[in-house]
This record gives sequence, structure tokens and C-alpha cells, in this order.
Amino acid sequence: MDLYEHQARELFEEYGIPVPRAEVAHSPEEAREIARRLGGRSVVKAQVKTGGRGKAGGVKLAADPAAAQLTARHMLGMDIKGHTVGKVMLAQPVEVEREFYVSYVLDRAVGRFLAIASAEGGMEIEEVAATRPEAVVRIPVDPAEGVTTAKAARIADAAGLPPQTVDVLVRLWEILTREDALLVEVNPLVRTTQGRILALDGKVTLDDNARFRQARWGDEDDTHEDPLEAAAAAKGLTYVRLDGEVGIIGNGAGLVMSTLDVVAGCGARPANFLDIGGGASAQIMADGLSVILSDPAVKSVLVNVFGGITACDAVADGIVRALDSVRLTKPLVVRLDGNNAARGRAILDERAHPLVQQATTMDGAARRAADLAHAA
Repeated sequence: MDLYEHQARELFEEYGIPVPRAEVAHSPEEAREIARRLGGRSVVKAQVKTGGRGKAGGVKLAADPAAAQLTARHMLGMDIKGHTVGKVMLAQPVEVEREFYVSYVLDRAVGRFLAIASAEGGMEIEEVAATRPEAVVRIPVDPAEGVTTAKAARIADAAGLPPQTVDVLVRLWEILTREDALLVEVNPLVRTTQGRILALDGKVTLDDNARFRQARWGDEDDTHEDPLEAAAAAKGLTYVRLDGEVGIIGNGAGLVMSTLDVVAGCGARPANFLDIGGGASAQIMADGLSVILSDPAVKSVLVNVFGGITACDAVADGIVRALDSVRLTKPLVVRLDGNNAARGRAILDERAHPLVQQATTMDGAARRAADLAHAA
């Protein structure tokens, strides 16, 4: 369960992490009044559960209350990566001297948390991580040990962060462990020209399994969540939308996660996580393909299935039947392995759909799907 920025900010404030003054507005008139209370100038920020708001025009500086009202009027109702803006947060602007990045995220592969930090935060952090990975440090955190002041100091020193960020790192860990979080992120964490450390933006993802302990966030209006994720949830699918171009369907969370990694290793970005579990009926395949093909960013689709209890011929039959009900508009690469794999491949060969290709290995399938996405 992702929190809105203003909710993450509320958590930060509760745990003693310094944040600028801010309030949430649901109308232009409310934005004007909030800007007046904040002293006139304000930063107007769209509240949506996705990244890239700044580049999409979802973060603007307003010089006075009238400008804040006009900015809010333009921002409310706008679409940002499929999310409709239903509210904005107005925050006091600050004079920034330097920007940093800090986060903790669950690394399921090794059963530990990972501290990620950089002395070069801000909107371009993803580009920094891709082009200069040495500028972003990744330090494992043993859950049994946690993040002590000494551990936080080692993280800050390794990333080149100022000593004042050590306390923030400790308090972020407290949020992660006490609030059932899988991810806590501050980007940017800034040092102002007055030497203060402030969290200007935050992202918090809570464990869905702990919703019963996090009931206070359930009252928040979630009508602006990702529409594809909402559509998938309505169909009973385990689907998470990502910022990529290769749609992915697999059976089993571990296999899907591995597929995401292999696709990324082939130079493409996964567009989603979709686990069909042990079932691969025609309806499940049709529902999965329908959701993935509805994403305009998707250029190719990869189905990676290892047949176990559900045999590959049943999966292939589900794909064939799904193609009769879903109009396939993007190339589909299928890799079948395991129980009755040969029979499954034969079924797909017999169907001979012009947009369906097969591969015998996961690496080969990922490479083909990546090539098709790049060629689109």
C-alpha cells in the first residue's frame, strides 16, 4: 500500500524528521487560503501515487496566493502517468544548498533490508544510478541488527552525506520497522542555505499484509490509484505497474521477479509484475493480456511459465483461447518449460498466430522481447 506524499510527510513529522510546513487542498480556493497561511509563496505539488511528477508538471512554485489558486486549478484533474490529480499539497519553499537521496527497501532475494543513499539526490537520481552507479551506495542491513547511530554514520560516510543526516537515517529506520513499511524514501533530503536538513519529498510503501494495523491510512480516498492496477485487482490478478516497455506474465512470484531481472539485463525495462500463480486458464490469460495491452507504454509481452502442477499444455491452451477473446496488438514471446513443455509448444505452433513467437530459454525469451520492444 503506497502512501501519498502528504501522508509520508505526516509520518516523517511524527518521527521527528524535519519537514517544511505544508497543508493539503482539494480546491483552488482552498489552495489560495493555504498559501496565505504559509506566508504567500508556496510550492504546489500534485498528490498522486507515482513518480515523475516534477517532469510532468505536477510540481510548481507559486509566487503568491493568487498564483497558488491558479496553479491548483490547472493541476487538479490533470493526468500524471494514468493517475488523476484529486488534491494538491502546498508547502513552504526553502532555499536549497544541496540535495541528497536516502532510502531503505526490502531486498527479498537475500532476506535483508538495503540502505540506498547518494550525495546526488533530486529528479535525476535514476539517471545518476544508471550512468554513474558508483555515486549510489547500497549497504545491506540485517533486520536483527537494525540501523543504530553507528550504522547510520557508516551509511552516511559511504555515501558522502553530511553528519547531520545520521539522525534522519536512524529515524527513517524506525518508520520502516514500526510502521510495517517495505520502502521508505526521501528524495530529496536537502541541506538549506541556513544549514538545516529537511525532507522535501517522501515515499512510503506499507506491507499490504499489515493493513489491519495501518487502518488510519485506509480512510484516505484511493479513487486516484493506478487505473490498470485497479482493473487487475478487480479481476483478482496480482499485478503491479512499472515504468517500462516489456509486459511480463509468469507463474510464481520468484519466477516473475527473476524474469524482471533478466529483461532488465537485456537492456529493456519491465512494464509490470504479473503473477498468475498456479492457474493459467483461458480467462486468467485473457484478463492478464487485456490489462497489460491496455498500458500504452508496453511494446512487447513476455509470457514465462514453468510447468509444474499446472502443465505447459494447459498454459498453452489458455493462451490460445485467450487470443480468441483478446485482440493481440503487440508481439508476444512465450517461453514454456517443465511439465508437458513440448506439447505446449506444439499447441502454440498449431495456432500459428503471426504475433506470437516462442523461445526455449528464459534468457532467449527476454532478449527477444527486449529486441521487439526496442524495434517498435
